[in-house]
Amino acid sequence: MVKSAGVNDLEVLADLAALLWQNHSAEDLFHEFSKIMSNGESQFFLKYEKDMPVGFAQCQLRHDYVEGTETTPVGYLEGIFVKEGYRNKGYAKELLAECEAWAKRNGCHEFASDCEIDNISSFRFHKAMNFTEANRIICFTKRL
Repeated sequence: MVKSAGVNDLEVLADLAALLWQNHSAEDLFHEFSKIMSNGESQFFLKYEKDMPVGFAQCQLRHDYVEGTETTPVGYLEGIFVKEGYRNKGYAKELLAECEAWAKRNGCHEFASDCEIDNISSFRFHKAMNFTEANRIICFTKRL
């Protein structure tokens, strides 16, 4: 079962997200997600197997330019994760479908995402889900 996540699900979401974004603590993600949920431009979904949360997806509306798109707003997949041992069962595809349906209900005609250039498993997932590669970039920063 996939369900829309709300404020009562923040702890579960943060714990799952900390497995994906390991450079962030669950506590930090809890607070970040709380703020994101309050803006009305985002949605989180949780995937359950036998009442156990095994995955999540985060999507939002983007009104700024999104590489390769022509319309606004654009639905954007900010993150998607399924726990080890529950992968290759179509769960990420289910989560993505919920994100896309949410974006359509919110007036989007396009949906986009990104992944790090060396994240081969994410790249393969996106290709398998019929995303078209729009561009490859490497971003740079430096301190002043």
